[in-house]
Amino acid sequence: MKPQARHDARQLVILTGLSGSGKSTVLHAFEDMGFYCVDNLPVELIPIFAELHAAGEGDFARAALLVDAREGLQLQKLPPLLKHLKKNHPITLVFIEANEDALLRRYSETRRPHPLGKNFSVRESLLHERALMAPIRKLADVVIETTQFNVHELRHFVTERFKNPDKRPMLVSVVSFGYRYGVPSDADLVLDVRFLPNPHFVPRLRPFTGQDPKVRKYIRSFPQTGEFLRRIEGLLTYLIPHYIREGKSYLTIAFGCTGGKHRSVMLAESVKESLVKRGFSAKVIHRDIEK
Repeated sequence: MKPQARHDARQLVILTGLSGSGKSTVLHAFEDMGFYCVDNLPVELIPIFAELHAAGEGDFARAALLVDAREGLQLQKLPPLLKHLKKNHPITLVFIEANEDALLRRYSETRRPHPLGKNFSVRESLLHERALMAPIRKLADVVIETTQFNVHELRHFVTERFKNPDKRPMLVSVVSFGYRYGVPSDADLVLDVRFLPNPHFVPRLRPFTGQDPKVRKYIRSFPQTGEFLRRIEGLLTYLIPHYIREGKSYLTIAFGCTGGKHRSVMLAESVKESLVKRGFSAKVIHRDIEK
């Protein structure tokens, strides 16, 4: 397990990671917390900045630097440089990443070129960048995986993570889905709820979803529903603090029924509500509710 980020009065945070993973959003979050922030600082200037930081006072005592693929091959100098600087400076290295599908989708939405992609496709550039950044990632004190975050959730996560030293936040995504459309590829835990009676076969309930009070009441009328919820909520209450202690930034729990419209939706809603009441940060996603 990697050491936790330092939270003393003097902080120097170096942000890096994959293009499209949300590094600028993270840098802006640090700026909002009062950090002196520098974007795209050349690698060779980091030692000079570290010395200035060590001698600085006031607001400059908390600083964040962003270094990324715009540096090109100069990034190869960063790992030995960091190893040397960490001997004398309170540096925390934060690596920001996301999975390939999320990065490709973000590039497709923004239509921005990849920093390394003048002569390559976005997919090829991402593969090259991931290989280039691998030695740096190994040195990271904190790794933030942003696949499941939107912009607002990422800013909140970073603020909570670095503003409150004793708090290790984690976002729990509770997903409903239909097995006929496939299991979510990003799910950490998958729970099959097809053992519960199906409202689809009740004509008066078929047109509605698991968000409708009538459908929810019908599903809850069976004793196995209450027993299942009690057991799952107890299991998650036990597991989540352990995931948080291991530094996991998000957890995806998927509930599946046949079509993803009734049972899985109702249970996902119920579990999300239960987690929020217990003080966890949770959101619900109904992947197949409209299909």
